[in-house]
Amino acid sequence: MPHHGIAPNVSEESYQLAEAFAALRTELELPGAYPSEALQEAEAAVSAHALPDRDLREVPFITIDPASSTDLDQALFIERAGEGYKVLYAISDVPSFVAPGGALDAETRQRGQTFYAPDGRIPLHPEVISENAGSLLAEQDCAAFVWDFDLDAAAEVSAASVRRATVRSRAKLSYKGAQAEIDAGTASPVLQLLKEVGLKRVELERRRGGASLNMPEQEIVPLPDGGGFRIVAAPSLPVEDWNAQISLMTGMAAAQLMLDGKVGILRTMPEPDDRSLLHFKRQTAALGKPWDGRISYGEYLRTLDATDPKQLAILHAAGMLFRGAGYTPFDGTVPENVVQSAIGAPYAHTTAPLRRLIDRFVLVICEALSTGGSIPSWVRDALPSLPAIMAASDQLAGKMERMALDTVEAALVVNHIGEEFDAIVISGSKPPNGNGNGNGNGPFGVVQITEPAVTARCDGEMESGTKVRVKLVKADIAAREIRFALL
Repeated sequence: MPHHGIAPNVSEESYQLAEAFAALRTELELPGAYPSEALQEAEAAVSAHALPDRDLREVPFITIDPASSTDLDQALFIERAGEGYKVLYAISDVPSFVAPGGALDAETRQRGQTFYAPDGRIPLHPEVISENAGSLLAEQDCAAFVWDFDLDAAAEVSAASVRRATVRSRAKLSYKGAQAEIDAGTASPVLQLLKEVGLKRVELERRRGGASLNMPEQEIVPLPDGGGFRIVAAPSLPVEDWNAQISLMTGMAAAQLMLDGKVGILRTMPEPDDRSLLHFKRQTAALGKPWDGRISYGEYLRTLDATDPKQLAILHAAGMLFRGAGYTPFDGTVPENVVQSAIGAPYAHTTAPLRRLIDRFVLVICEALSTGGSIPSWVRDALPSLPAIMAASDQLAGKMERMALDTVEAALVVNHIGEEFDAIVISGSKPPNGNGNGNGNGPFGVVQITEPAVTARCDGEMESGTKVRVKLVKADIAAREIRFALL
């Protein structure tokens, strides 16, 4: 049987991983290579592409992304303006490469977004666009939608507009590199102001009741020798949050533009229902850090420390409060429920058009509304169909990420069956009769071990937020299954 993308002289686990990843792509029917007609259309679009007449190449934009990223959607510039700030945020002009109704347009609607599989990215757009002509690479002249923000001294938006322009990024920064410069006091004025504005935007988020789950992110990272993968779990850097605040600000401005214009599509999420909030309150009390509801749950979540076992369990439990997100299109009549509750304001996806389909449409709508132009019929006609496209794509991406993570976790521990580990109970469970036998039909919970970073089912009766000793009883790469037993 052929092995997929694995270097010679590597472990059997790596071969099993390769086979499991290939099976995952087949099982989920993930998109394959770009169809030739769509690829030819993309190449022709790049060859014939014309840059906008408006020239902002003198603005020293920078990009801040993971070090390995080459599909760069956003470039940033900030300067002081009196007591406030001027923020220019350039977003890749993907619509200028995609002809409505063509083969490329059809293929992007099939995909919905870029899929980040552990054995290779599956791009929304062909690489000739997503990693070359359409990417805001340093020292490259690029077409972009440039958002122009005036902020007051508190970093509140006082004016916002968006127009197409030609831009040129000066530097491609990584999150780690940018954070290191900021911490060392050697950062450029733009990075220093990003911190200043970002912190003020975080405070504004707190005041409006916005919430975010500051969970340590688990990332599947290939080993340098091609011999396998590891899972890195680490909290995000402060600069990632500050940078995200600029994106959130842009999404909120886009939403307001569309609401004022009575046409567009919003990213919406309802408030948690009373039953979920009551259950969460009981969980926080049981875990020793009670939330009584006198402060917003978003403000409460900011107080949690993911390095504390009980508080990590609370963060996992809080996931049930972030449910029901979807897309709400409208044209002529503004919908009643327009708020994205985790953000605490109306919001739209608009800053990642290389990697997410819906942003292409939002950008075109916002630019037309901002400049007084007409919204193309192909955009208005697509609005009703976009929620279903994105829902299916989001569901597929989420399923792929969970299955890929399960696969890698199984590979990390497959040679440790029978060994014991210290673990933290993420969620505990008791059977109705209170007496299981631990053979898979009795009580079980979910535990997390730290080295290697693995989260899995554990048979036995346990309490959330406690430290326990467990034994690995099963690890199957092909089945993507791990099971521990409580000692």
